[in-house]
Amino acid sequence: MSEVRIGSYSQLFPPEPTWTAKDVPDQTGKTVIVTGGNGGIGKETARVLLSKGAKVYIATRSEDKSQQAIEELKRDTGKDAVFFIKLDLADLVSVKAAAEEFIRRESRLHALYNSGGVYAVIDRRTSQGYDMQFGTNVLGHFYFTKLLLPLLTATAKGSPPGSVRVVNVSSLGHIVTPPEGIKWSSLTPGDDCLAVGKKIGATKLYGQSKLGNILFSNELARRYGGEGIVSVSLHPGNITTDLARNAGILVKAFGRLITYPVSFGAITSLYAGTAPAAGDLNGKYLTAWARVTLPHQKALNPELERKLWDWCEEQVKDV
Repeated sequence: MSEVRIGSYSQLFPPEPTWTAKDVPDQTGKTVIVTGGNGGIGKETARVLLSKGAKVYIATRSEDKSQQAIEELKRDTGKDAVFFIKLDLADLVSVKAAAEEFIRRESRLHALYNSGGVYAVIDRRTSQGYDMQFGTNVLGHFYFTKLLLPLLTATAKGSPPGSVRVVNVSSLGHIVTPPEGIKWSSLTPGDDCLAVGKKIGATKLYGQSKLGNILFSNELARRYGGEGIVSVSLHPGNITTDLARNAGILVKAFGRLITYPVSFGAITSLYAGTAPAAGDLNGKYLTAWARVTLPHQKALNPELERKLWDWCEEQVKDV
């Protein structure tokens, strides 16, 4: 990992980007998936990738909203290689069906952008009874990625080194968690997780899910880097989206907030997924705008990374 940790102030108020969407190289011949690609950062990421020649799959729960986004993306870019895959990250059965559908349709996958998610949900559970934030943001993406790993590794074998990527969108909010980082009792399916979650609060529940994104990304890098997959996690910046991804956490933590347009929010994801230099960033964490940094120390715990991976494996083994 990088030995430099960029301060919170610089992450909240980053300097002007030195790399932007204009620097995304030609993506002709590449097939990508963007979860949450019908709005916010995900849609902007999809728009740029499509404009650069990629074949883009938007994987989301809402077909109506996604089809509206697809028509908009086609108008904006003049390209039509953008498609919908139904994916409800809060339902592991849906996750499995989405992966199987994609594998039926495509023989290669060059990049997976795990961009979708939920924020500030404390009183809802996933279809399998998990805390909505962790179940969606972490477990859903874990299972989707796991099911697509054979396709990713097969694609890597026939691609230039470092060109097959998994981009995991986290948040600076990963620093605001329960003291142990992950409160495992809050993840138990059923009513118990709701009771524990209410004691923890929505902010820390969100923070532990964003910590989980980094832990997963790091463990994925360790396990599959040798098979040609580059796994990178990132904080996209404080972006104006419907999700209000960081507002509550950062206001509490730092007392003030500035947000940036969604076009800025896609910069770091696009860099992680397309920049040639990012091919050397397996297991790294980036912050706005496309700068390598260290996450919080809790996200650099190999034992916690392995524990989370094993926990996720146990949850999905019988789906």
